[in-house]
Amino acid sequence: MTAPLTPHDQHSPHDEPAEGRPPSPEQPAGDSAVPYPTGYPAHPGQASGHPEHAEHSDEHAEFSEHSEHSEHSEPGPELRAELVQASLVAIAVAVSGVLLGLLWLWLAPKVPLVSDGSAVYLKNSEGEDAVGADGMFTLLGLAFGAVSAIIVFLLFRHGGIALVVGLAIGGVLASVIAWRLGVWLGPTSDVVAHAKAAGKGVTFDGPLKLGAKGALLAWSVAAMVIHLVLTGLFGPRDPEPTLPPAPGAEAR
Repeated sequence: MTAPLTPHDQHSPHDEPAEGRPPSPEQPAGDSAVPYPTGYPAHPGQASGHPEHAEHSDEHAEFSEHSEHSEHSEPGPELRAELVQASLVAIAVAVSGVLLGLLWLWLAPKVPLVSDGSAVYLKNSEGEDAVGADGMFTLLGLAFGAVSAIIVFLLFRHGGIALVVGLAIGGVLASVIAWRLGVWLGPTSDVVAHAKAAGKGVTFDGPLKLGAKGALLAWSVAAMVIHLVLTGLFGPRDPEPTLPPAPGAEAR
């Protein structure tokens, strides 16, 4: 008897190299028994190191960074509304400084002066009229600050820190406007010319002055303090968190 012939489609492993040889019918196409040549990628059309995946990762990282930046840079609608309210409050308070200036000019004590032809003197050397002008400006500033704080609290009860800042800035601007307006509408600051126009021995009013510049902060300080007190007493309260019932209570 003769040995059966070897089939033609079977090759000896020693006849030709394994690298680059197509798989036999008995061997599955996805079998990893035959390795790819060194340096070739595992998947055709895609280089080693997955550059496409790296590109997509970089794009995703840039998009995420841009989204986070846009979220943090753009204020929310509530913050924008609060800033608009604070700006309106600051403008309204600053404009009301005109009324403070007119009241100060009307209520501040006058400083009487007299001239002897060569010099100008205080008619009442022991008077405190000049100090009274500073005190009147301070009292009016405190009153206006309290009234403005009450009005702002009633109009914007749910306002935050931006409204307080608007009150403070508006109070300073209003005080400066009132000061300059009162000096401008009051008696002239040219005392010599005023004395010559009045004549020798004739009493005339001296210029309206604000000696204590700290009085310019009275409006802002009063407004912030009153608004803080009103917020603490009558402001909205945060709802108290409800605690879950105990496990033993549920079983009962």
